Amino acid sequence: MKKSRPILWILIIAAVATAGYYGWQKFGSHDAGKAQTAQKGPPRATAVPVSVSPVQKVNFPVYLTGLGTVQGFNTVQVRTRVDGQIDKIAFTEGQIVNQGDLLVEIDPRPFQAVLDQAKAKKQQDEANLANANLDLQRYTKLGEFATRQQTDTQRSTVAQLTAQIAADEAAIFNAQTQLDYTQVKAPITGVAGLRQVDIGNIVNAVTQTGIVTISQVEPIAVIFTAPEDQLPYISEGQKAGALKVIAFTTDGKKTLAEGKLAVINNQVDTTSGTIRLKAVFDNKDHSLWPGQSVSTRLLVRTLKDATVVPDDAVQHSTNGLYAYTVNQDNKAEVHKIKVSYAIDGRSVVDEGLSPGQQVITGGQFKVQPGSLVSTTVASSNPSQNKVRQE
Repeated sequence: MKKSRPILWILIIAAVATAGYYGWQKFGSHDAGKAQTAQKGPPRATAVPVSVSPVQKVNFPVYLTGLGTVQGFNTVQVRTRVDGQIDKIAFTEGQIVNQGDLLVEIDPRPFQAVLDQAKAKKQQDEANLANANLDLQRYTKLGEFATRQQTDTQRSTVAQLTAQIAADEAAIFNAQTQLDYTQVKAPITGVAGLRQVDIGNIVNAVTQTGIVTISQVEPIAVIFTAPEDQLPYISEGQKAGALKVIAFTTDGKKTLAEGKLAVINNQVDTTSGTIRLKAVFDNKDHSLWPGQSVSTRLLVRTLKDATVVPDDAVQHSTNGLYAYTVNQDNKAEVHKIKVSYAIDGRSVVDEGLSPGQQVITGGQFKVQPGSLVSTTVASSNPSQNKVRQE
């Protein structure tokens, strides 16, 4: 019994030590970890990467966009003015013809014969008039030996033959005109279209079918429309000088020509609430063609010192438009704004922003008011994706 007591105490001490060790591992290390976590503090917020652009104060051109149709400045359907058979075609389809150039020649022989006949008739009447004048001179010299009736009758004959010669001259002029009409010439300078006749065809003046259509393309016109509520601004700008008009392809990607507003139509279309406008372009390079559809931009006026931001900065919500700016602490702030114009990727802000502020143009979907942001200054040059990293 005396020998077993020390062994028992040793076992009790070992059990207590083991329990104490496991208790320290479970509770002591947990408390130490909590103490270390308390010393480190709460986790730091992560900055949201965004793109920014400065709010600018610039002169902003206000354009009215629309769709238009190109028309020849003058368009003529060439027709014959006499009847006959076509002997010659002197133009090529698609050719630029000048005013007075020969297009078609009609058989001139019947008209030449009529002209020769009229000339011969005049010569005959001139001979009769000469003889009548001689007789009148003889009667006049005879004095009292010739009766008054003979003298008056001869004088009347001379007057009749004089009038007949005048009629002959008119007949000759008409016959010459008809003969000239056998040569169909270009009335204007322009581009000849597809011909509608061939050599050997019989043409006549009463038919509606023409020979060819000629369209003047230098200069050329574009007809387009604008909303009627813009008419006062258009009229006001037109008083100061012809307004600039730019013609683009229908997709708006390529500039075709620049011209001037020439005509404002004399009435508004009440069914559509638009006014028709006509612009004129020099078109030296023939970039515009009759019948072509184009997109137009009419420069109505220029806003002086307008507050301008990129379109990407303007956000939409149920409460209206807003934009995010970045303050000096690199935190996002929200501003309600009012936009009056948006053209070519830029918007005019009437209220809510001031020049010099930095607006967020990319990454807004991750931004909340007060969010810490990491900014990249956007560039207008696509080759420069990053101008400054903050």
